[in-house]
Amino acid sequence: NRSQISVMSMGQISRPEQSSLFIIASHNMFRRVVRASKFRHVFGQAVKNDQCYDDIRVSRVTWDSSFCAVNPKFVAIIIEASGGGAFLVLPLLKTGRIDKAYPTVCGHTGPVLDIDWCPHNDHVIASGSEDCTVMVWQIPENGLVTPLAEPVVVLEGHSKRVGIVTWHPTARNVLMSAGCDNLIIIWNVGTGEAMIQLEDMHPDVIFSACWSRNGALICTACKDKKIRVIDPRKEKIVAEKDKAHDGARPMRAIFLADGNIFTTGFSRMSERQLALWNPKSMEEPISVHELDTSNGVLLPFYDADTNVVYLCGKGDSSIRYFEITDEAPFVHYLNTFSSKEPQRGMGYMPKRGLDVNKCEIARFYKLHERKCEPIIMTVPRKSDLFQDDLYPDTAGPDCAIEAEDWFDGKNGEPILISLKNGYVPGKNRDLKVVKKSNVLEGKLAKKAENTSPAQSKLLREVKSLRDLVTLQDRRIAKLEDQISKVAI
Repeated sequence: NRSQISVMSMGQISRPEQSSLFIIASHNMFRRVVRASKFRHVFGQAVKNDQCYDDIRVSRVTWDSSFCAVNPKFVAIIIEASGGGAFLVLPLLKTGRIDKAYPTVCGHTGPVLDIDWCPHNDHVIASGSEDCTVMVWQIPENGLVTPLAEPVVVLEGHSKRVGIVTWHPTARNVLMSAGCDNLIIIWNVGTGEAMIQLEDMHPDVIFSACWSRNGALICTACKDKKIRVIDPRKEKIVAEKDKAHDGARPMRAIFLADGNIFTTGFSRMSERQLALWNPKSMEEPISVHELDTSNGVLLPFYDADTNVVYLCGKGDSSIRYFEITDEAPFVHYLNTFSSKEPQRGMGYMPKRGLDVNKCEIARFYKLHERKCEPIIMTVPRKSDLFQDDLYPDTAGPDCAIEAEDWFDGKNGEPILISLKNGYVPGKNRDLKVVKKSNVLEGKLAKKAENTSPAQSKLLREVKSLRDLVTLQDRRIAKLEDQISKVAI
């Protein structure tokens, strides 16, 4: 009988003392195994069917973007469209079956690959497309009543399809785009100008591009298996890591609030991995974890307030979430939300769009083949009071600096707001674009003042031919480069 065994060490220990020692030992072991965290019991729940958005033809384009963008007013979804590219913009309350004739945003001539809501104006959205353009749209106050085919501004500068568009987190009207021409352009949307072009930094397709928290740096993941940290205004690479993940499948890289970099990718054996890096010393990762052998690209969504990363695999039917701390192993697995249907894409609601009264810490908009299903992540709490520890002050909709200040070298940290009384949207300003000519056009315009209409027409034609030659030169250089690699 185990209870009759006495321990003969440092004298004889009685049975009650044995049981208390056993409890202490078990407790210590339990503390080692399970780490205390307020997000340990976060649980996900899909909403009821009548709160989903039904009968939506989600895009079938083979591109690894999220296909969905959400803000506190609208959900935008890239859809199948004949004769060009289109996306739906639905007010959040417009749930249920969506009529096939519902108006779309439909100005692109090729499929839309990526969309992103402006963080400083809930009615402005940018889109990148296979037609090589970026377009910026102003959505009416209560959503669309007629198809929207006229963007506020068309940004032309890429020579191949544009797969990534992302707004600057703190500067007004600054937008980054990355195309399959391996080029990153940073635009001043307020003037329609391409202010910075990062050429010759990426020899292959750019899989992801992300701003740092204050927008001073960008981080990219490229098909050449390198992670690069770039100072865009100095146009130089400040840190890079070759073979961040050994696998050939697409990687993703995002900045965390503390300046570290979180990446997802594949090992040489095609296992999905996640890793944490310090950009100041990229030789070795802070931490690497292997997840599974599925082949869907992991899309990371990061909550800077709580330091929780959510991983949604394309084609998976689960969302895994991890807490990042400064204690080993640094990336701590929390839990998994599982459902039956695989996801085609995913939208992620900014913190100010959540219901703080229900302890909601994240909300996802999961795309199925024919519908969009909101999934709510909640921390179970008994109290009805506002939970300060779950909702530290979060980035609000006000920009910290203007575009011109940022291009001049200034930085601005996010302007934080409290969610204690919930988020009340303010009045959004209309996006105004005052088109400015670039330097070349400026010189031509001055000459044109002293010339006849026929001569000015000729100058315009010369300019367009010059632009065409520049694009062709780039294309020829790339083709020669590819041929030389084949020859080797």
